[in-house]
Amino acid sequence: MTETNIVDITIVGGGPVGLWAAFYAGLRGATVKVIESLSELGGQPTVLYPEKKIYDIPAFPVITGAELVEQQLEQLKRFEDTTEICLKEEVLSFEKVNGIFHIKTTKGEHLSRSIVIACGNGAFAPRPLGLDNEAEFADKNLFYNVHKLDQFAGKDVVICGGGDSAVDWANALDGLAKSVTLVHRRDAFRAHEHSVEVLKASGVNILTPYVPLELKGENGLATSLTIQKVKEEETIKLPLDALIVSFGFSTNNKNLKNWNIDYKRSSINVSPKFETSLEGVYAIGDAAEYDGKVDLIATGFGEAPIAVAQAMHYAYPDRDNRFVHSTSLITE
Repeated sequence: MTETNIVDITIVGGGPVGLWAAFYAGLRGATVKVIESLSELGGQPTVLYPEKKIYDIPAFPVITGAELVEQQLEQLKRFEDTTEICLKEEVLSFEKVNGIFHIKTTKGEHLSRSIVIACGNGAFAPRPLGLDNEAEFADKNLFYNVHKLDQFAGKDVVICGGGDSAVDWANALDGLAKSVTLVHRRDAFRAHEHSVEVLKASGVNILTPYVPLELKGENGLATSLTIQKVKEEETIKLPLDALIVSFGFSTNNKNLKNWNIDYKRSSINVSPKFETSLEGVYAIGDAAEYDGKVDLIATGFGEAPIAVAQAMHYAYPDRDNRFVHSTSLITE
């Protein structure tokens, strides 16, 4: 083992929070390795909602998922000489030997002085409607995520769901699609209050509380969705050209049990300094769990500098770590 093999901080996860942590680590003069299980960087915004408009990123009145990641990758180029990206590589386990972490992955082994986990809740998969025949129409005109808004222009679109994504898609498609109908199983939505206000003032047809009952189609395409009012016999048949299912995503962080850190379900318990139960390992973003946690990208952005500062202090305890408790930005 030589010193050149060992990076200061290994970041597990290449989503927005992991990318920001990598950039901030560059500001701190750290050598960094980012290990991402997917084939591209950006996490959920890249894979699931590249065209979704995001309104809760500081300094951006509105930005799409794809634009956010594009800006972050451009930002990270500043430290491309000290940052290594490892794609399509899954962290299986890690252990500390003589103060150095040996990180075993599906492709080999990495050495690091510290680890920052920013992998969200692990692998994600969309939650389906729960109807027997929906797989027949998946990725044809039944969508679990939206990559291009233009594909719905002039069409009758039905959206199922009541969270931020469902409401945001309904608002975004209002005026672009021929018609938009939003179906939710409850009267109250789980989206941001302002987004719900915009929705109620829009031309979107809102149907609550209803649940999917039957999906019909022809020639491989869904043509109608029948919904039923909750706890009643009333049904409505909705003709459609496209169906968007926005019930959220189930997650699976199956390797957590091999990481020898304290966790609950798919999240990792952390201290106010984002320390895990294993010294030298930190967790941020959706991967981190603590009282009062708000699961937003912006929250993870705030957590990253603290975790990176602590990781550098752990890696170099005798170095001048004046930024560990500083709120100032590093400037040229």
